[in-house]
Order: sequence, then C-alpha cells, then structure tokens
Amino acid sequence: MSQNTDERSEGGGGAEQGGSASLSNKLKEIKEILTSPDIITFEFCSLSGKKFAAVYLDGLADKNLLGELVVKPLRAAKISDSGEEIAQLLASPEINQGKEIKEAVSGILDGNAALFIDGTEGFYMIGLKNPPGRAVMEPPTQITVKGPREGFTEDIKTNLGLVRKRLKSDKLQVKMLSSGEQSATAIALCYIDGVCREGVPEQIEEEIKANKIDLVPDSSYISAFISKHPRSLFKHCGTCEKPDIFCAKLCEGRAGIIVDGSPIALTAPYMVVEDFQSAEDYYITSYRATIIRALRVAAVLIGVLLPALYICAQLFKIQLIPVKLLFKIASSVSGIPFSPSVEMFLTLMVLEVLNEASIRMPKYVGLALSVVGALVLGDTAVKAGIISTPAIIIIAFSAICLYTVPDLVETTTTLRLLYLIVAGSIGIYGLVLLTAFILCYLCSEQSYGVPLLSPFAPLVEGDLKDALLKSNMYSMRNRPKTLGSRNKVRLKSDKK
Repeated sequence: MSQNTDERSEGGGGAEQGGSASLSNKLKEIKEILTSPDIITFEFCSLSGKKFAAVYLDGLADKNLLGELVVKPLRAAKISDSGEEIAQLLASPEINQGKEIKEAVSGILDGNAALFIDGTEGFYMIGLKNPPGRAVMEPPTQITVKGPREGFTEDIKTNLGLVRKRLKSDKLQVKMLSSGEQSATAIALCYIDGVCREGVPEQIEEEIKANKIDLVPDSSYISAFISKHPRSLFKHCGTCEKPDIFCAKLCEGRAGIIVDGSPIALTAPYMVVEDFQSAEDYYITSYRATIIRALRVAAVLIGVLLPALYICAQLFKIQLIPVKLLFKIASSVSGIPFSPSVEMFLTLMVLEVLNEASIRMPKYVGLALSVVGALVLGDTAVKAGIISTPAIIIIAFSAICLYTVPDLVETTTTLRLLYLIVAGSIGIYGLVLLTAFILCYLCSEQSYGVPLLSPFAPLVEGDLKDALLKSNMYSMRNRPKTLGSRNKVRLKSDKK
C-alpha cells in the first residue's frame, strides 16, 4: 500500500483520503477485525487540526485516564505535520509504538488504548488497562492466626506487585508468557536467578507453550499442562493463595507461576510433604509446629483408613475390636438391613451429597441446609434402623480429619473410596497391598527431577529439619538439597 499524508491548512482544512497512513483506512481495518459494539472509537482534533482516533475496549480501559493523559494534552497543542512532538505530549508513563494492525488489535483486547494519527504510519499503544477486580483480602482456604493476611487476587499485576513488595531483589526474574488461542491469558513465570535450579524455568516455559487451547480461565489448566502425568491421582505442582508462601517457595529454589484471572498460584518442583506444612508453622515456635504437623499426618491417615478398617474388623477380623466396644457396636448394628460395606457407602454418599449441596447453595441457605440435613437425616436414619450410629460417627470424623490438610482433600477423598472398595471385597490383605502399591507409585513419581516423597524417599537427612519435623530457624541455614538450588546458603549468621 502506498503511503499518503493528509494535507491540511493551519485551521484544519480538507485531507486526502486513501493510503495506509490515512486515518479512515486505519479505522476501517480495525473495524473489520474488531466488529463487537463494545469496541469504542473516539475521534478528535488538535488545536492545529491534526486528526486523532483512540480505539479502546469499553469496560477494560480507563476512560478518565484516556481523557486526562491523552486527549486533553493533544487537543490543546499545535502539532506539526510530521507529528514528532506527539510522544512528548502524551502524559501516560506506559507508551509503546507499533506498526502492525495485529499488534493494535492485541493491545486493545488486552485493555489498552490504540492512538492512531492521521497522516502517520503506525500507532501508539497507551497503557490504560483497568479491569474490574476485587480488593486484596485474606484467602478463604489458607487462613492464619499469626502472620500476613494478604492473599492473591484475580489480577496478575496486583499479584506481581504483592510478590515484588516482599522480594526486592534484582535477582527476581519475571518472564511474561501467554496461553489460550482465544483468551490470550497472561502468565507470569517467576524465579530467583541463581537460586532456582538451572533448567526448571525453561522446562516449564516449554510445557506451557507446547499446549494449545482456546481458553485458560484458571491456573488449574496450567497445572495440567506442566504436570508430567496429568492423569495421575496425585498432583505434581504446589498451589498457594498467599504471597508470603509463594515468596518463601521461590527463595527455597522453586519456580512460581501466576495466571491472570486466578487467585491460586502454582509452584514447581513439588513434594507431597509441602501440603502438610502451613504458613503459620513459620510464625510460631518450632515445638508447636512439629506437634501440629504430626497431628495433620495422623488425621489424614485416620481419615483415609478408619472407614476401611471398620469394615475389615466387622467382616473379617472382628477380634481386632476391643470387647466392650464390640458390645456397643453389636447393639447398634442389630436390625440394620445392610451389610457393613453397603451401610458405609450409603453413609458416605449422604455426607458427600450434603457437602456438595452446602457448597453450591447460596451462603446462608447452604449453612442451614448442611446443619439441618446432617441433624435431621442422621437422627432419622438411626431411629429408622437404616444406618447405625458408629457408621455416622466414623464417616463424620473421617471427613473432619481429611480437611485438616485442605490441599490434599481431592486426593484423600478418592483414596478413602478406594480403600473402602478394597476393604469390603478383599479385607485387610487388600488394604496392605493397596498401601504398598500407592507407596511404590509415589516413590517412582517425580516433579521436575524431584521425587514426590522427598526427603523421605530417597532419604535426605539435611532436609528432614523442615519436613514433618520443624526445626528452629538457625538449624535450617541451607536451602533444601532436594531442590538442587545453585545457591545453597539462605541464612548467614555467627550465632550458634
């Protein structure tokens, strides 16, 4: 296309139409691509008659900033035909020049404004992105009594600001990526240069770029992309909703992923022991933290195994139950029309239905539904002789135990069901075989070169100080050996 420049008089006379530099042609090209009615085109002139057009997406771009930083200074200026002074007149701190229409379309859809100038090739992309979003608040799943209360939001810039607020290091690297053929979702890959193991950020970047999908609405999609075995029952990357946890994992040698539109950040490599640790463990005494971690492990084991062991004891090994307790159970189950396995499955199904209904229903209705449903259905079922009291107690206690480690609930609820099936069909030997199979599987799984069961399998004695046992700060001078950090020392102190 030939380049034609509009010829105007000082007062803004007529202009030649046609050519790639013509404002009308540029707007025509944009409108052919962006046909949606919420794409706004605002045309105006400078004091000398120079024509401009700002194109932006209504609802994402800040119109007030557009008027104050772009339109107001240009309208009040006398601009020459060359337009060399335009960049100095624009008051926005985020200005980029572009030439291709595709770049303009991408920037407009991202929430910025494209400024086109009559008689000038290319355009200016003005950073006016201001999407709707919620304020920074405490996350619902990682609540702490002590420590920071800030949580990630759905805005990637806000989340990166929360990370930069805590890590004021020139070694912190943030690589911006994009995923989603239709959504073009922004993704920030964060790591500390010299601390993160060499090659891990590059591997994660390759995994993200290798997957083509229309829409990436949440970080769980990226989690599936970067997992070596996406169909595995066990996850292969960590999750967190608090910037303090995210920064702590970066400083240990992990890479972090923040996805625009998701309040949940990802970290890799991942170890199963991470989910038994809480942010509050590092803000309280090491003795208390060790006791709480041991309690979490015991609670998860009880939650997964207790229903299955109860079925095994009733069907195959009744002598495992103490005599006094056996008499209580016998009096409770007398007259129950179902076998122990069917009774336990029925009770579990009722609990899962109540749980799902309380989550999906409106907040206050869901709370009333869960309380009334649990009390009325449970009491009525026991009085009617359909379900025994021990079954309700065991299933309820099992559910409470599983939620002591909320990040593992998806996995542990599935494991509880598997153990129930095996216990009702094979018995105690089936439980032993299933446990051995799960342990062997976990021992063979890795997350970017780090075994999931580290630092227990393989055993890394130095890393046991912050596994299930929580040592004091001065005992953990080095970063975890399992993660293979290039900078091994994280605490330098003369204090013994």
